[in-house]
Amino acid sequence: MILLRNFRNIFLVPELVRRLLVTFGILMIYRIGTFIPVIGINVNLIAKHMSRVKGLGGLLSYLDTFSGGALESATIFALGIGPYITASIMMQMLTMAVPSLEQLSKEGDYGRRIINQYTRYVAVFLSIAYSSGYIAYLESNGLVLNPGIGFRFMFILSLTVGSVFVMWLGDQISLMGLGNGSSMIIFASIVSRFPDYLIKTVAAVQAGGLSSIAAIFALVIFVAIAACIVFLEKGERKIPIQYTRRVIGQRMYGGQATYIPFKINPTGVMPAILTSSILYIPFFVSWSLSSKFVFFKKVAQVLQSRGLVYDVLQFVLIVFFTFFYTALLFNANDLADQLKKSGAFIPTIRPGKQTASYFDYILTRIAFIGAMYLGFITLVPNLVTPGLNLPFTLGGISILIAVGVALEFAAQVESYLIEHRYDGFLTSGRIKGRTLRR
Repeated sequence: MILLRNFRNIFLVPELVRRLLVTFGILMIYRIGTFIPVIGINVNLIAKHMSRVKGLGGLLSYLDTFSGGALESATIFALGIGPYITASIMMQMLTMAVPSLEQLSKEGDYGRRIINQYTRYVAVFLSIAYSSGYIAYLESNGLVLNPGIGFRFMFILSLTVGSVFVMWLGDQISLMGLGNGSSMIIFASIVSRFPDYLIKTVAAVQAGGLSSIAAIFALVIFVAIAACIVFLEKGERKIPIQYTRRVIGQRMYGGQATYIPFKINPTGVMPAILTSSILYIPFFVSWSLSSKFVFFKKVAQVLQSRGLVYDVLQFVLIVFFTFFYTALLFNANDLADQLKKSGAFIPTIRPGKQTASYFDYILTRIAFIGAMYLGFITLVPNLVTPGLNLPFTLGGISILIAVGVALEFAAQVESYLIEHRYDGFLTSGRIKGRTLRR
């Protein structure tokens, strides 16, 4: 009863209801687009081919999860939000490497708008490159009704416009809805596959191809991974802060103690999203050229099999992006300067250089723990589930993104309810973090 009462509070906040409706409406539009095939594609042949391709049980099926089945069916939203995410990675790296872009990023809203515009240009270029590789693969396998220059142009244009439209939908969610638009679109793509996974699993158990014990064991693994993600995502390392006392007139100001909270995983699901986007590049290149070059055919087979090479590559990329984003989000020198200017200090540590070194030490340890946590969470399903003979492919990154985005979405709903003095829709009233003691 308490849970239902708290959940009912959502409908008492008009702004929250409006944002929820906008978010769900945009996601419905996105899901409709994933069922519209590109003109000129033999839908029946491509369905038979994709079910027959050996790689569909590997990376292709895994990447198809992030498009909600659109990649497998060659629909207008086949590329999804992937090109934009990859373009964002490239621009963030260039911002750190190119002085002119770094200076532009420090110019406030104007600089961010210019960099976002450059990001969209790069996303369009990547969409053209991805769709070119995709059509080369489809034509080489005889899955096109009338191949030729005209069809190639129409196919590339359709997928590029579809990718740009998905990018625009994500922006609308960020502006008028709830949550990060790009993350919500990926979340919708992943979750939309869950009913299909359930139906396939039940059918496999009934047909005798999958034992009921293996199905229950797989469910336990996925639930345990989700619980572990929730447990660790809410962990915090609190750094105690003391403010100096100042006497102004006959009154004393300051002297209070507080803390700076650092999450165990301050980067959230971004390293996982970036890793999945980066994997698009070598896969699509090798996939599109596999029919012409033996080398690219071998590379495609290695990536499609999702074996040891793929697992190591995925783990390394997640670790790298965790450290990269932690360094991007937190600057030890800036944190130390802000504390010094506000008259605050960390007990037993001198303000200035020593404080910056301490922050650097803490952030490095946090990034290491977060990187190991993200890396192993994504590896466990890849190592355990292949032996269960499941009728679907669900990687650790998919679970991590789905749970992580759901937590961020729930946190935003909680903040709206608490802002309007209502209890949260959870029984506890709000999502609470745990503390790692110093």
